[in-house]
Amino acid sequence: MELAEVELGPGGLSARGVQIGTSGVEQGDSEGEAVDIPGRYRVDYDLRTDSGLITSSLSLTARSEAGERRLELRRDAGGRWDADGPRPDLEGAVDCDLALSPLTNFMPIRRERLTDGGDPRDFVMAWVMVPSLAVHRSEQRYEPVDANTVRYVSEDRSFIADITLDDDGFALLFPGLGERV
Repeated sequence: MELAEVELGPGGLSARGVQIGTSGVEQGDSEGEAVDIPGRYRVDYDLRTDSGLITSSLSLTARSEAGERRLELRRDAGGRWDADGPRPDLEGAVDCDLALSPLTNFMPIRRERLTDGGDPRDFVMAWVMVPSLAVHRSEQRYEPVDANTVRYVSEDRSFIADITLDDDGFALLFPGLGERV
């Protein structure tokens, strides 16, 4: 379950949220592969973008049976990422992708106007696992389907889902991940 308070304006997006779950996700053996990790957790986060909906920062606190962890993930205006130190492996990433959260899919969908149609687009994401808060490079594809649907395809094609969107580009239904109520 996730609850988020989102503000969208000329200065960009800001969101404060909480995720509560009984199974987290970690990086699998291959790049982009997700593996479910059983165990209760809570993640509190604060997400900020610039006016172009490019990630500026994602601050997180995770609590689980393994303890408490914190992460400050930042992207500077030059495109350099920092997560407890420089992260050159995230070069080319514009967005963060918080695991198990449909909210972070909004930024590339809205920024790239994917609901207007066009060709599929490939992105590099700074993918944050929950509840460990480990950060991995993740290559993802978004394929426009129609004015209210964009297909998400993970790098290794192990996860494909048609995301149903509202008129602003926020997820109403992300099969296998969540449904807005």
